[in-house]
Amino acid sequence: MKWEGNRESDNVEDRRGEGSGGGGGFSFGGGSIGIGGIAVALVASYFLGINPMTVINMLSGGGGQLAPVQQAHKPPPNDQMARFVSTVLADTEDTWGEIFKAGGATYVRPKLVLFSGSTPTACGTGQTATGPFYCPGDQKVYIDLSFYQLMKQRFNVSGNFAQAYVIAHEVGHHVQNLLGISGKVDKARRNMSEKQSNALSVKLELQADCFAGVWAYHANEARHIIENGDVEEALNAASAIGDDALQRQARGEVVPDSFTHGTSAQRVSWFKRGVTEGKVSACNTFEAKKL
Repeated sequence: MKWEGNRESDNVEDRRGEGSGGGGGFSFGGGSIGIGGIAVALVASYFLGINPMTVINMLSGGGGQLAPVQQAHKPPPNDQMARFVSTVLADTEDTWGEIFKAGGATYVRPKLVLFSGSTPTACGTGQTATGPFYCPGDQKVYIDLSFYQLMKQRFNVSGNFAQAYVIAHEVGHHVQNLLGISGKVDKARRNMSEKQSNALSVKLELQADCFAGVWAYHANEARHIIENGDVEEALNAASAIGDDALQRQARGEVVPDSFTHGTSAQRVSWFKRGVTEGKVSACNTFEAKKL
């Protein structure tokens, strides 16, 4: 992925090592928290049968409260990974800004928060083990960059375009929030069974995958960021974090009714649709006859 030299976003907060998060997150291989334990927690909370925001609320003892005001810090200029994340965020800002403008609307840029361990959010306490997530209450994307190590070591997924896909997916949830889609889904789920609620969650997540593809399409058209093998990287990431693949890895069996993010094939299919067609209208998972 061609990203160096491109614009970096000013909407990045660096909370690493601050507040309740403590020091530098968790370590892999010999650290205070082993990769196996973290991976199990990550799979259980972020990918399997439980909405990440539900876990955040559980960990915080309820959630929904406003996060304490914290002083925002910018990442250090010599932090390569932070610069990459800032550049990807800027690219999503430019892309979605143009898409919203073309539709006669204004895109409200989200903040992206780098943290380690845990951090307060408007949705409760965000935890490393939850994986990257978007909180609609404060319109912020949260990520512990150690997640990228986990992607590589646990799921055998690497490459900066795969890492960009993760951010673009969470920004996709922000787009859903701005369009009022997330609110409608949350309202509908209140009167549904768990099975029906999970099915609606899958559609929401697959649409965010498709929106990530839409970003990739337009970013490449405007700035030629995609190199050979990049799309395959993103598809590998989408495939690796399908509910069926993760359940099979963690449980040894697959329980379709507990899916909340979609199968590997579905996640790959909807990302490909977005990156191929480049249209928001192509991402209507809620009216699709087949996911």
